[in-house]
Amino acid sequence: MEHKIVIADCDHDNIDVELSILAKYGLTCDWRNCITEQSLIKDCQDATVLLIEYANITRRVLEALPNLKQVVRYGVGLDTVDIDAATEHGVQICNVPDFGMNEVADHAMAHTLYLLRKLYITNSNIRSGTWDYVKTVPIHRFSCLTIGIIGLGRIGKQYAKRANAFGFRIIASDDRAFDVPDYVTMVPFETLLEQSDVVSLNCPRNNNIDLVSDREFSMMKKGACIINVSRGGLINEDALERALSSGKIAGAGIDVVSSEPMPRDHPLLKHDNVSISPHMAWYSEESFLELCSKVAEEAVRFVRGEELCYPVNKIQICNRYYDFKFNKNKERS
Repeated sequence: MEHKIVIADCDHDNIDVELSILAKYGLTCDWRNCITEQSLIKDCQDATVLLIEYANITRRVLEALPNLKQVVRYGVGLDTVDIDAATEHGVQICNVPDFGMNEVADHAMAHTLYLLRKLYITNSNIRSGTWDYVKTVPIHRFSCLTIGIIGLGRIGKQYAKRANAFGFRIIASDDRAFDVPDYVTMVPFETLLEQSDVVSLNCPRNNNIDLVSDREFSMMKKGACIINVSRGGLINEDALERALSSGKIAGAGIDVVSSEPMPRDHPLLKHDNVSISPHMAWYSEESFLELCSKVAEEAVRFVRGEELCYPVNKIQICNRYYDFKFNKNKERS
């Protein structure tokens, strides 16, 4: 069949990378500004392939776009895509789970080091005229600390690799983990919370809303830190604020929040021991180009009837199933 490729939405300055890749195969695409259900239904009727960043691919959208056959998301998370409805309608959903994973792991480690070495204290004190390391006491040797990783997929393993290089003891909790490095010890979720000096969330949101809330903070060590570079909503932010205010938690490194952009009066911003970045853990110049390339390449593979690299759901196309198990070497993010 003849395909119409449409970039429903993306916040990039241009789509030069995508156009270049598509042109190699005699393909083109249109770039539109469609995020809401209404705009997608109104302006994407001709699309058989949609490339999306924030667009909401709901059941209503899928029912209203009978020509749609594939959706590829710029990124890992699929919170805005109704995967069950897509499968029912024979629409192939794809994402790019392996772009920027080194950058995300680096970013998580940057937050970790910033908090554990208490640079937020020294930076503020020196600028206000206080040159005194005693204000940071206590600081502990990394080899005496335990990092707990919730979610040992691609990014979790990369973060563990970095933590191991610094000498931390590493434990992890993930019921679906495989190929676990020998320097990582798998433990139950509750045990991880009880033993970790740093808890790092490296798991998808899915059904994990409020994965860490008041109960979980109460189980953690007094003076532990928590890192979230995965998805907003994994940490209950009201509970985090209470844990910080009470002194139960010594610090938090946050790249994602439940509502973005974060409002200027957000309660977490009153805490100096909260290190916050604007959902940028994925970013480097190289990872940005990688993302654009991989999105376009996955669309090309679909249009040409080739085996996909990143299928999320299983549908039947021309008596052939695209299944996430095709590539047995792939890991989850």
